[in-house]
Amino acid sequence: MNFSVLTSEFWALALQGTALGLIYSLIALGYTMVYGVLRLINFANSEIFMVGTFSTMLIEIVVFKRAIDLPALSGGKLIFVLLLTLMGSMLVCALLAMLVELVAYRRLRARGTNRLASLISAIGTSIFLSESVRLLSGSRSHSAPRVLDKWSFGEVAGANFRIDTMMTIVAAIVIFIVLEIFVTKSHLGKAIRAVSMSEENSKLMGINLNRVITMTFAIGGLTTGAAAFFYTTTYENTVFNVGFNLGIAAFTSAVLGGIGNLRGAFYGGLSLGLLEQFASAILGSQWKSVTVFLVLVLVLLIKPSGIFGEAVQQTRT
Repeated sequence: MNFSVLTSEFWALALQGTALGLIYSLIALGYTMVYGVLRLINFANSEIFMVGTFSTMLIEIVVFKRAIDLPALSGGKLIFVLLLTLMGSMLVCALLAMLVELVAYRRLRARGTNRLASLISAIGTSIFLSESVRLLSGSRSHSAPRVLDKWSFGEVAGANFRIDTMMTIVAAIVIFIVLEIFVTKSHLGKAIRAVSMSEENSKLMGINLNRVITMTFAIGGLTTGAAAFFYTTTYENTVFNVGFNLGIAAFTSAVLGGIGNLRGAFYGGLSLGLLEQFASAILGSQWKSVTVFLVLVLVLLIKPSGIFGEAVQQTRT
């Protein structure tokens, strides 16, 4: 154990943990949106994230003709490519999430099957997506082209404020604020909250359940697609099973904050990212995944409702 790293690299680790944690938060929002409405864990969300990373890479390579050996972009062209790639990744993941809901969940819901059947369907969908991409990608890790040059704003107390890190942090916070305003203020957001509290009463009020549920999956897909874009832009590689560890971490984040609660997903991801970064620095990077599992087990044993558990029971969103 190397506790001295806490004094020598504290702020650097905190900054890196914040960026990683906010990627977890964006994926966790996909889990928590669906759970808030259906009381269902959409395990396929981790594979939707994985498809988003490949979509980001393919958009850059196929649409914008970016080869691995080309220099990074700058100026207006850089902003244009980044925005279009981000929107493309979010759109692909939203459409895939809607397709997953239509194929894997809607018919089961219409037949009134129990939640175990839906859980099995979610796991089966996850395996299908993962194995399909594995076959298409040749089971290999793929490098994404460098679109953004990783220049730094400067260092403060040892923390390197790199452009990709700051872009991830700022954009994730903005996405969360927009999503929270949307859920609390918009007509569709209020419909989502109504369905989360009572499906039967929502029907009596004339709310189209299938439309609301499909849009909930789409919104979760949008945040997951954003996470995929920021992950690929920062780490510049992906592989067919990239969603496994990040999916577990995002699920743990949602449980830690109180699954079904938007703020819980956000702060849970942020907390887990910081904890994971500090634990891997002290114990070694090989303990990174162990830390996530340990947090998940402890939360389920000590406080299963999560940090914001009361809000889950009151509003389910």
